Amino acid sequence: MKKSSMFASLFLVSSVLLGACNGSGASSGSDDATNETDGSYPEMTITLSHNQPTESPEHVGAQKFKEVVEDKSEGAIQVEVYPASQLGSLREQVESTQLGEIDITMQPTAVVSPFVDDVKIVDLPYLWPAEADKMYEVLDSEVGSEILSTLESGGFKGLGFWPGGYKLMTTKDTAIHKPEDLDGLTMRVMESPLLIDQYKMWGANAIPVPYAEVYNSLQQGIVDGQENPLQTVFLNNYHEVQNNIIETYHGTMTYLLMANQGWFNGLDGDAQELILEAEEEGRNAARENLKTTEDDYREKIIDSGVEFHQLTEEEIETFREASEPFHEEAYNTPEQLELLKKVKEKIKEVTS
Repeated sequence: MKKSSMFASLFLVSSVLLGACNGSGASSGSDDATNETDGSYPEMTITLSHNQPTESPEHVGAQKFKEVVEDKSEGAIQVEVYPASQLGSLREQVESTQLGEIDITMQPTAVVSPFVDDVKIVDLPYLWPAEADKMYEVLDSEVGSEILSTLESGGFKGLGFWPGGYKLMTTKDTAIHKPEDLDGLTMRVMESPLLIDQYKMWGANAIPVPYAEVYNSLQQGIVDGQENPLQTVFLNNYHEVQNNIIETYHGTMTYLLMANQGWFNGLDGDAQELILEAEEEGRNAARENLKTTEDDYREKIIDSGVEFHQLTEEEIETFREASEPFHEEAYNTPEQLELLKKVKEKIKEVTS
């Protein structure tokens, strides 16, 4: 058994036992007045998991979240952050949060979409503006809150959209300039039907490969390429086993910070407000960190000697024209089409 899987199993067992004693899943708080401190917050420990390494913007933001919660609660509320998939695979972390065994998790929308189909709107190709600030403006708006609210159908409380960066494509020995260049390639994607269909639409084959196995799959030629943002490519050294890095801006790796709904709703109002405040500060810290590190990651990847290509505006437009009909094919219930219309209207507003 892998160390991370063993850790996750032990954690889940201990969580169940702890929940039996406290009635609150993985956290140690309750509504019992005996847990109240001299301040206005109950004593509790919050578990927060994510899949990224400790050097990542996501972890920087998680640490900021921890700092704000612990400082403003004067230590009554503690936050235990588990990075790098310590509590299981990406899907396992979502499942554990749904079950209440993890209080809060940060996961890509593509990983959450099998649990809540409506959030796959975030992963539609060539939907978002290529300027991060404009994308954030849409995600932080009222229509973004509407997307977050769809998580409730899966038993989650959506707290906010966290950054991972725009996705690139990487390949071995194949330059990508237009959709036809993907014909016949096998691309690794996350476990998302939408992403699989996206590559099929472009003429490629796509297969899900667990995050922990991506490097080996690329090295061994199990897949020809993959998609991920700059920071993930660099921090995981994918450029060591891929010699073409193509900055396509075809999609965004957006993370959802989300809590178990029952756990969050069971907190008192002050604790809920503090978590929402800490989420905003953590989200902004992660975005700022990503902004300051991406250029460095890009230069280091280029300096490694790979072929690095940024799609031209004309190439991006070719991909966009090929991809736009897919939006309403993939996001096609009446409710989804209405939400997609609102998102596109908001995008038009912020980019006009």
